[in-house]
Amino acid sequence: MAETNIDQLHPTPPQPKLGILFLGRKRAGFDPEWGAEIRRRIRGFVDDAGLESVIPYDNIADDPTLRDAIAQCRAADVDALVITQPTISDGRLAPVAAQVWDAPLVLWATPEKPTGEMISANSLVGTHVFGATMRQLHRPFEIVYGHPDDEETRASLLRAARITSTAERVQRGKVGLIGYHVPGFIDLHADPLQLSESFGIQLYHQSVQEFLGSLDDISDEDVDAETTRLAGFGLPYRGDIDESVLPMQARYYLGFSRLLEREGLDGLAFRCWPDLPTITGHWPYLALATLVSEGKALAMEGDVDGAICSIIAEGMGLGPVYLSDWLEHDESSIAIWHTGAAPFQLSEPLGTEQGPHLTVQFNNKKPTVVDSTIRPDLPVTLFRLWRADGEYHMTAVEGETIEPDRHLLATNGRARVRGVNVREWFDDMVHEGMPHHLCIVRGHHQDALLRVARTLGLRRHMP
Repeated sequence: MAETNIDQLHPTPPQPKLGILFLGRKRAGFDPEWGAEIRRRIRGFVDDAGLESVIPYDNIADDPTLRDAIAQCRAADVDALVITQPTISDGRLAPVAAQVWDAPLVLWATPEKPTGEMISANSLVGTHVFGATMRQLHRPFEIVYGHPDDEETRASLLRAARITSTAERVQRGKVGLIGYHVPGFIDLHADPLQLSESFGIQLYHQSVQEFLGSLDDISDEDVDAETTRLAGFGLPYRGDIDESVLPMQARYYLGFSRLLEREGLDGLAFRCWPDLPTITGHWPYLALATLVSEGKALAMEGDVDGAICSIIAEGMGLGPVYLSDWLEHDESSIAIWHTGAAPFQLSEPLGTEQGPHLTVQFNNKKPTVVDSTIRPDLPVTLFRLWRADGEYHMTAVEGETIEPDRHLLATNGRARVRGVNVREWFDDMVHEGMPHHLCIVRGHHQDALLRVARTLGLRRHMP
């Protein structure tokens, strides 16, 4: 049987679909030829990048046209709305846009013509007016400034589009919770009313018994097919287990997957212990590791806010999230350890001594846990969203993974943090109520994640 490359399970996220609105005035002002040139260059950028886009009009100069343009973008299901003024528009259109587009948006200011004595566009001034007005109206936005031919500007525009579309995904989202948080982990408690008030996100709750009942409804044929797929990963076994553990993991996998699809969930948290291994005799951690590696936003131990962190990371295209305990630390590094369900893409390669393998849980010796070591020399961002004092918070730091000090069972790793005294950061964040789970993604994304936090109206903690 051919093995599946587990490093390639995670899909490449598509670029966001853009709605682009060219705002101007009814009578040509400043340098209309320069404005037309900027519009052509913006269209050229869209074509060059192969972006899917909706551009309703070449010039939007009044209330009815703006409303119709936004309606067209909404009907086309764009991911992000971009408002640009190649030459300055009418500032009275800003509150109209805020009224009609009820989601974060991107304001793109373009530069002046680099020749001649007269100012040619006043685009940045017009965008500044819109931004200041949006802030007074409590409407979130991202600002981009630069020429559409400039690669840095193009990257900034796409990043801004991901930030606003990810924030909207959270605000309009739905996250599930199976059971409750695990015993004693009160710092992971989810409040459905505050989730709705803070984000707009809805919490769908199901008991552990309901979930286990749904597993019994899965056909043996479907379980057999998924068992074959899991076996195709080629994960080696250690300890007193073999392929006989796979059917239960297949059933868990299908149960989680179908709940996500059936209820339209963007993410899911579940109470894994003590219930699941006590009742079924199996931990669900191979199923969990597989789903997370495939880009699903799942969190163990009833960590709903951890699942929301994963929704954010997946929306931003940052790849799978490793949800980790903060095990120990010194002044510059943190031991990142958890109970055996890390994304395959972050683990040492399959087939190596510390690569992923299937075994029993270190404590009660029941299957099935994915033991692995997080690869060293990876750029990473460690971040967390949480609730305290009636509001939501987020923090994020950057660093690199390093060799762990010693081998530990389950998922083992260590991250060196850049530019931060870890002891002081830990002390500060615990006093702010940060829970004991960290979310870890590959790459350096502190700025992008904290911009998402700003767009969502969270209190940001910058070390």
